[in-house]
Amino acid sequence: MAGSISLVGFGIDSFIEVTSASVLLWRMSVDADIARRERNERLALKIVGGSFLALSAYIGYESVADLIRRQAPEHSLAGIVLACASLLVMPLLSRAKRKVGTALGSAAMHADATQTDFCVYLSAILLVGLLLNALFGLWWADPVAALVMVPIIVKEGLGGLRGEGCRCAE
Repeated sequence: MAGSISLVGFGIDSFIEVTSASVLLWRMSVDADIARRERNERLALKIVGGSFLALSAYIGYESVADLIRRQAPEHSLAGIVLACASLLVMPLLSRAKRKVGTALGSAAMHADATQTDFCVYLSAILLVGLLLNALFGLWWADPVAALVMVPIIVKEGLGGLRGEGCRCAE
C-alpha cells in the first residue's frame, strides 16, 4: 500500500522464496531414485531460475514506471521494521541452506540459498530506499535502488534456466 517497488519486490521475493523451498522439498522427496536425481535437480534449478527472471522483470518494469511517473512511495514504518528484521534473520537462513546444500550435494539448494541472499540484498535496498525517501524526501531513491539488483538477479536466473548451480558454492 506504500507504493514502494522495493517493498513490493521484497514481498514477491518472499513468495518466490516459499515457492522455491516447496520445489526443493519436492526434489528431496523424489530423490530416493538415483536415476531420476539429476533430472529432478535440473528441473528444480530451472524453476528457481524462472523465479529469478520473473522477479527481475517485475522489479525492472515497476522501477522504470515509477521513475517515469515520478511516483514516490509513502513512508512505511512497517516496511522499515520488516527490512531490519530481514537483515538479521535472512543471512542465518542462507548460511543454513548452504550447509544443507553442501551436505546433499544439491546445486538447487545452493541456488535457493542465493535466492535468500537476494532477499537480504533486497532488504538492504528496501531499507535504504525507504529511509532516503522518509528522511530526505528523495522520491527516486526507492526505484533506483531496486534497479541496481536487476542485472544480478537476471544473471542468476539465466544460470538456473541453463541448469547451472550458482557460483556461490565454488
